Amino acid sequence: MTVMPRDIVEQAASADYRRFLEGKAQIGTRDGFRPIWMPGFLFDFQASLTEWAIEKGRAAVFADCGLGKTPMQLVWAENVVRHTNGSVLILTPLAVAPQTVREGEKFGIQCHRPIAWKPRQGINVINYEQLHHFDPNDFAGAVCDESSILKSFDGARKQEITQFMRQMKYRLLCTATAAPNDYFELGTSSEALGYLGHMDMLNRFFKNDLGNSSTRRGYLGATNKWRFKGHAEDPFWQWVCSWARAIRKPSDLGFADGDFILPTIHQREHVVDARTLLDGELFALPAIGLDEQRDEQRRTIVERCERVAALTADTREPALVWCHFNDEGDLLERLIPGAVQVSGSDSDEAKEEKFLAFQGEQARVLVTKPKIGAWGLNFQHCAHVTFFPSHSFEQFYQGVRRCWRFGQKRPVTVDVVTTEGGRDVLANLQRKAGGADKMFSRLVAHMREQLEVDRTVHFTQAEELPAWL
Repeated sequence: MTVMPRDIVEQAASADYRRFLEGKAQIGTRDGFRPIWMPGFLFDFQASLTEWAIEKGRAAVFADCGLGKTPMQLVWAENVVRHTNGSVLILTPLAVAPQTVREGEKFGIQCHRPIAWKPRQGINVINYEQLHHFDPNDFAGAVCDESSILKSFDGARKQEITQFMRQMKYRLLCTATAAPNDYFELGTSSEALGYLGHMDMLNRFFKNDLGNSSTRRGYLGATNKWRFKGHAEDPFWQWVCSWARAIRKPSDLGFADGDFILPTIHQREHVVDARTLLDGELFALPAIGLDEQRDEQRRTIVERCERVAALTADTREPALVWCHFNDEGDLLERLIPGAVQVSGSDSDEAKEEKFLAFQGEQARVLVTKPKIGAWGLNFQHCAHVTFFPSHSFEQFYQGVRRCWRFGQKRPVTVDVVTTEGGRDVLANLQRKAGGADKMFSRLVAHMREQLEVDRTVHFTQAEELPAWL
């Protein structure tokens, strides 16, 4: 019988125990490579995030609006192109693709809009809606820009995007809002990156108070049917930080904030009187439940739209006007001089043309729905936003952050127009805002701890082993 040397046995035991510790800690491995090209135009915090994402190989960057996700993902993609001599696909929300190509030109990074659905060597930029025309085997890597928009798509489209991403060796997710009040989205992000699937995540870190395995969206956030298992919250955030980085300002990563200071924001609430009341009511009362709230919204379309028109019609300043119903959009377009509406019935080409007209200040006022235009577009030239509130905090957050973002030079005014019956909706938005801030703060705090772990474990591979090893 051959006896192996003691040092080889000890090394093997040490390696086995290291893998055991990593598995218990849910810390992902690094499957990327050392950066080949790090340009000088990146700010220090952007370079740090980009370098980490390249070395990680499959990563998520949750960076707030205006912190430069586009140059970071372009540099990440260019490194993958140079490393593999292949192609990378960047998926963007509607109308963000031409904006990304222009950013690439500004930074000297060549990007292509595929012609006749044929990808070119290098970086290719398309809208999410065009993905079905492409074969994942043609790409070495993929980027999901504004990845939180995935939950706005139906199940088939979201599954298509997730499946496409799963086949990439190199993957990057970028978004400003890391699943506010909805940890379920972190599971779908992990699944798209090839780490824990969303059901594995739920079963490992959460307990279902209903006693079943239902995974309908909302259970983890809105209805709170899922809650952390005992002592599982800290391990959960440590696991998230093993494949994601979150940043609201450069100082979250230990860098100076410099010019990355948000301007002042003024939120004004306007409660308009409903001209028609429900049968049998003498006074307007808060609407109870979604059915009553929707009924009041439809009964007060004229009153609310007239108030928005009064706030925006004669200012001569750009305004971004958000709505939720087709009738609201049509009426606002008629009431506000110089308004252009982007509606769901417009072709993708027409939508892009109108977004670019507003971005280039050929159109003074843009009217559209959050689910159409609230992700990825930069409207720093506009400092006035109006909103009809809904229960979606992310739509409200993203809608406001199209204008209130790093790079905005003026104070921003947000006019929230509702009715007496909509006060509960406003209160719910405020509650969700508090929850989202708490969640992001936890993510940032654990990220700082993980940065220290990375400096010790990744670079020195030093671990405290039991005496018997």
